[in-house]
Amino acid sequence: MSHHLSGPNLRPPSGDARLDLTDLFAFQSFTKPDHTVLIMDVNSFGFDPSAGQHPHPEAVYQLCVDNDGDNRPDVTFSFVFSEPRDGRQTVTVSRDDEVVIRDAEVSFNVEPNVVESGGVLFSAGLRSDPFFADLEGIGNNFTWTGNDTMAEKNVIGITLEVPDDMLGPRPQIGVWARVLLRRDGELVSVDRGAHPSLTAYFNAEDAKDAYNAGEPADDVRKYREAWIAALEHTGGYTADEAMDELETVLPDVLRFDRSQPARYPNGRRLDDDVTDVRLQMISHGKITGDGIGPHIDLLYDFPYLGPPHA
Repeated sequence: MSHHLSGPNLRPPSGDARLDLTDLFAFQSFTKPDHTVLIMDVNSFGFDPSAGQHPHPEAVYQLCVDNDGDNRPDVTFSFVFSEPRDGRQTVTVSRDDEVVIRDAEVSFNVEPNVVESGGVLFSAGLRSDPFFADLEGIGNNFTWTGNDTMAEKNVIGITLEVPDDMLGPRPQIGVWARVLLRRDGELVSVDRGAHPSLTAYFNAEDAKDAYNAGEPADDVRKYREAWIAALEHTGGYTADEAMDELETVLPDVLRFDRSQPARYPNGRRLDDDVTDVRLQMISHGKITGDGIGPHIDLLYDFPYLGPPHA
């Protein structure tokens, strides 16, 4: 998995697929060189159809941006969805509690609904899942099948294209995504992440809920020793080698130097083969990849995610 089914025992957080953060992307706009694209994909209902395709109306979906290197959010975009009625749903976008776009229509058909306001492009709706991997082969002791598990899966894509200066004065930023749920009048974090395929390989089942509720600023202190031990076990790393390998992903913040072309781990594009990167990491280079390539339905302009599958 990338970040799909990130609750314990390969279930979505809180047992609700609508709350499942599946992927995070950050790259330069294809059409505006001074704009940055941020995408968070949510809702693994393809694995749990009972959840339905509509985002959770009691949740707050967030994109967090650190622009001073302290692994704490300096800019936060929040997305709050309405109750679905008659198959329709709207979403309101805020930046640091200031509304940027109000009641934009969520698209559930082939054509995306793209809204522009104050230099910001936004779209939310049902789209083709861009993640690609032979998950059956991974689960069967890396015996590859040649099948892309995600080839016909959909997600809810939340896509922003914003002027660079809206994210901070320096080209270097850190990004992560979070899903919060209202419980007893309070917002509680039920999922979060940035780098792909971390919690699946590194977090024990009884640690996943606590991880999803945590903050990136605490990751090194809380998880370094356990993740070092994981790499020693899966790849035969020495402790020092494992520490060096983990520098990229601990804390779990996706670093993106916007003065350089995006290519994971400097940001992440939709066609970056992060499955191969992670397989090489956990195996100390013994496993080079799963043989699965990027999807061919990606778009060359906003909102970049391909149209949904039937």
